[in-house]
Order: sequence, then structure tokens, then C-alpha cells
Amino acid sequence: MEKFFAANPIVGDVIAAGVSGGADSLALVLRLNDWAKKNGKKVVALTVDHKLRSESGDEAAYVAQLMKQFGIEHHILTWEGEKPTSGIEEAARLARYRLIADWCQKTGVKVYATGHHMRDQAETFLLRLARGSGVSGLSGILPCSEMAGLKIIRPQLGDAPEELKAYLKEKNVQWVEDPSNQNDDFLRVKIRKFLPLLETEVGISVRRLADTCGVLARTRSFVDSEVSKLFSNNVKKWAKVGASLPLSFFASLHEEMQYRLLALMIKTIGQNIYTPEAKEVLNIVESLLSSAPKGRTLGGCEIFVFQKCLWVVAERASAQVLSKKVWEDFVKDNPRFEKVSLPYKLRAALVLGGKGENAS
Repeated sequence: MEKFFAANPIVGDVIAAGVSGGADSLALVLRLNDWAKKNGKKVVALTVDHKLRSESGDEAAYVAQLMKQFGIEHHILTWEGEKPTSGIEEAARLARYRLIADWCQKTGVKVYATGHHMRDQAETFLLRLARGSGVSGLSGILPCSEMAGLKIIRPQLGDAPEELKAYLKEKNVQWVEDPSNQNDDFLRVKIRKFLPLLETEVGISVRRLADTCGVLARTRSFVDSEVSKLFSNNVKKWAKVGASLPLSFFASLHEEMQYRLLALMIKTIGQNIYTPEAKEVLNIVESLLSSAPKGRTLGGCEIFVFQKCLWVVAERASAQVLSKKVWEDFVKDNPRFEKVSLPYKLRAALVLGGKGENAS
């Protein structure tokens, strides 16, 4: 923990930690709590009850009891409502992060810790390799990332799961085994069972895979930094509902930077947790740069060409039509738009979206 926080300092006195009852998350919160006490910080444990298994409520109650025993503040967040019949694993993950992000936003907590460890990193690498991911995907799980203004930290990425279980045994703490970890319907479980064979038969260990992620993460960090500079220096932001840049400049970029810049624009304007799938973004880039560009929608955004500029505008939930009179009244209150030629979709988003007051 000391080494991780020396390399990744955090802001604020409170760290929220996700605790499911499994060995990795229990080790995380207890180790994190020991570190916090020494460094003037506080740890709050958050357990998400997805209500997907009959025993999930009992497991959450067990975690609550254990946290009380160690003097750690604990809250149970419940995923209410109907559950999807397909893609449940991804839906549960998104629901978990949404519940946690909402709780942190309401309480003012800026840092959230997860229990991901070295084997998770190796599994993620192979999962993304199977999907044909590029540098960003194959760099695996990052030690630190941002989501909806929340800094997510993963202090245990360098630790093997066996080490975490050994720590809990020393503490005389029992963990819960999730039955889904043995369900071969999940590709991650299949990969987990394959990892020992990969090491004995080919000599590719979990640590080697995790180290490879680290090497690729350095490349990803550099590329992401360059894309952020492109975005900051060349993209015109229109409040939080639109972004634009000259199509000629976009066309002059290397194709990798075209893809990454457009993906960042879509993620930002769509206010999404993740960037969209590479294949979908690349298809849009090809269309935008064709002799007859056609508008597309992706990630809650409309992407199109208008007056030799590339535009990314947030989709509106309402089909309400923006009248000329309403726009003229808006311009009177926002005179910086008086002599600016804007596409209708952006004007509608600025006015009917209610974010015109933040326009830049």
C-alpha cells in the first residue's frame, strides 16, 4: 500500500472501497484501513447487493458484521428493479459503478478503491486479446482512472490472489466464494481455468501477462496524453452539449489519432463512462471523410459534417422543435451566438437542452 500511494497520491481524507465479501475485496478494505490509520485517512466500505442470487443479502449482511468488527463504516447499496435476461455480467458491473458513483457524489467522496489483483489483470489481457483489442485494451486494468469525476484506484494490481488469501488467514477472516466464479458460461472463468495450463505448457505466467499490460500501459499513457492535447487545443466546446473542429484538420491527422480524437469527443459529449467500440468509431471516421459524408449516431451523440466542420452533438430525448422566435430570444440573452453559424442540432441542444448558460 505504501508503495502504491507514494506513486499515486490522492486528494481528500476519505476513500470508499468496494467490498463484495470475496477474498480480494476483503483483503483490500482491511489493508487499506491499516494504511489509512497511519496516514490520517478514513476508509468507508461499500457493498453492492445486485439481488441476482438468493444468498446475496446474507453475504452483504456478513460483510456488514465484519466491517463493524474492524470498526469500518459500511453501507449496502442495492440494485433495484428488473434485471436483464442477457449480458447480465456487464449490466451488473455498470449498475455497480453507477450506484457507487452516485453514493460518492452525494457524500463528497472523491476516491474509490477496487480489489483487482494480478490475476484479474492477466485475465483481462487475454479477454481483450480474444476480442482483437489494440493498445488501449491490451494495456489492461489501469492502476488509476477517472469515472464521472470519481478517481478509481486499484492498489492490489501487483499482488497475487494467493497472497491476499494468506493475509486474510493471518487475520483469521473468512471470505465468501461467489459461485459464478465456477460458471463456465462466463469467458473470464474459462480463461481463469486455462491460466495454469498456459504457464506449465507454454511458460507464460500470470505475472508475465500482467507485466506485458504494464509495458503497453506506458504506450497508452503517452498516446492518451497526445490526444488530450489535440482535444484541448483544437476542439471547440459548446457548453456540455457539443464539440466541433475543422474537417480539414481532422483529415490531416494520422488515422489512429482520428479514431482516438473522435472517440474522446463522443465520450465527453455523450457523458459516457467508456469510449465506444473502435470498430464503430472507425466506420464513422470513414464516412465523415468520404466524398458524401453521412451523419451517424453513437454513444448518445449525433456526429455529422456542417460547413466544413466535424460536429458531435448530444442527442436530445425530446423531439420538440426549436422555433426561430425561441432561438432569437436565446441569442438576445446570449449575444456571443449572434453572428455564429451553428447547425440546427446544436442550437436545439443549447436551448431545449437547458445548457445554453454554460456555452463557451
